[in-house]
Amino acid sequence: MNKEDDTRSWFMRLRQFLQVEPQNKEQLINLLRNAQIRALIDSETLAMIEGVILFAQMKVRDIMLPKKQMTCVSKDAELSEIIKIVTQSGHSRFPVTDKNDVIGVLHAKDLLRFQTEENNEFDLQDIVRQATFVPESKRLDILLSEFRSNRNHMAIVVDEYGEVSGFVTLEDIIEQIIGDIEDEFDIDEEAYIKAHGDAHYIIKAHTPIDEFNEQLQTNFSDDSYDTIGGIVMTNFGYLPRRGETIMIHQFEFKIINADARGIKLLECFDLRPHNRNNVE
Repeated sequence: MNKEDDTRSWFMRLRQFLQVEPQNKEQLINLLRNAQIRALIDSETLAMIEGVILFAQMKVRDIMLPKKQMTCVSKDAELSEIIKIVTQSGHSRFPVTDKNDVIGVLHAKDLLRFQTEENNEFDLQDIVRQATFVPESKRLDILLSEFRSNRNHMAIVVDEYGEVSGFVTLEDIIEQIIGDIEDEFDIDEEAYIKAHGDAHYIIKAHTPIDEFNEQLQTNFSDDSYDTIGGIVMTNFGYLPRRGETIMIHQFEFKIINADARGIKLLECFDLRPHNRNNVE
């Protein structure tokens, strides 16, 4: 059987399974999950279909990074200060602020020429790009269409009073459909934890608690939860968004990646003064 026949067979089986017409989105999702259990579709396909279904009803406020967690650059900042912010954050775009107002967006790549040319006077105003503003209530599918047509990758989010409440990126939107996009924080498939220097780790949320305890030499209880992500979410008391932080014992956890279904990736700082061992 060739690839075309395989595809036709797959759709035939799925159509037969879905002959009972679902009455709402929840029933449709349940049918799809049953299809995955019966091996009609794989888990990756299921996750993507669910993402598309949920995506149509999501708004910018559901995925935006809140204002208090934005990494911004002041319009009066010196080049050395800006480079430090860019290097430490690892981001590629930064809202530029004048007091509490966002006046534009800085692309990190626009700083490159100031690193290579001698005696080049720096003026941030010369390279700041115009910011795109969108309301919290805008639908994600509409914003995605606008991003594509305008070739934009970032928008500043404002509330009903016109005040800045956060920002959203093209990557944030796409991840709602296709899942995680690998970046510098991602870990090899076979690893749960990756060290980034003394007492600084990137950790998969589904890391078993006993694995976390063994590698970081601690004693989190696994009586109620199986994974470190379960402990983190319980301490938040809600499903946190990317960029939110929390202290648990002497560990500071920051959400690197999360979607509407759960936490996926964590940044962890071990603040215990007596323990500075690296993960091998």
